[in-house]
Amino acid sequence: MVHAQQISKEELLFLTAEWKGARFDDGRPRIPDELITRARAIGFDDAWTILRNEGYNNQFEQGWQMLHDDVQIAGRALTAMYIPSRPDIEKSILKRGHNQGKKGNTNSWPIDLLQKGDVYVADGFGKIGGGTLIGQTLGNAIFNRTESGVVFDAAVRDFDGLKDIKGFNAFVRGFHPSFLEESMLTGINTPIRIGKAVVLPGDLVLSNKEGTLFIPAHLVEKVVVTAEFIQLRDDFGNERIKSGAYSVGQIDNQ
Repeated sequence: MVHAQQISKEELLFLTAEWKGARFDDGRPRIPDELITRARAIGFDDAWTILRNEGYNNQFEQGWQMLHDDVQIAGRALTAMYIPSRPDIEKSILKRGHNQGKKGNTNSWPIDLLQKGDVYVADGFGKIGGGTLIGQTLGNAIFNRTESGVVFDAAVRDFDGLKDIKGFNAFVRGFHPSFLEESMLTGINTPIRIGKAVVLPGDLVLSNKEGTLFIPAHLVEKVVVTAEFIQLRDDFGNERIKSGAYSVGQIDNQ
């Protein structure tokens, strides 16, 4: 049975056809844990440049507020889309979801699907007041499932409670004491827009204080391996410059 608001496996396979590796049962690309670990150490600017060279120009977004500016996020994207509420649609969405066994409000439904190594990425249309997708309770639920964090084009509440979750981070548009209102979930694991960036389910999410980079699943290995090579080359060059064996011009010209 397809979970309420979740796109079909067939559609997800179609949208991520470039990915040839393992997948979750619902069709979402399953980037190997090893690559996620290695991706934490690559140069952010290097990864961005590699994507640009591949023609992927809309994979970076900045301007975030964070719980911690020294806690990096890396993991597979599980996406959700929210739009402003409309009573008739929201009523139908809730009724169908509850008939399919979903519990509670719709903002908890994507969380039920999260797995270790995931990053919950949500398009909340930039809403702050009344756009708080999670608070401390849901934040703990997310971290217990993923050991990671969230990227929301929206807000969160319970700043202090969320900040106390060791290892968790949230990249959001703002913090606000209000509860979520006038927002409804219209898609799970569907393509979404986060600011100027395009995100597909299964993309590798890299977030630090510089911004967030969404790396298409089928390019993750190439990006990681190439960025690692660049780092080795740069380390070698820096060492040669320090030793006086080469000039800056020689190294910079590769």
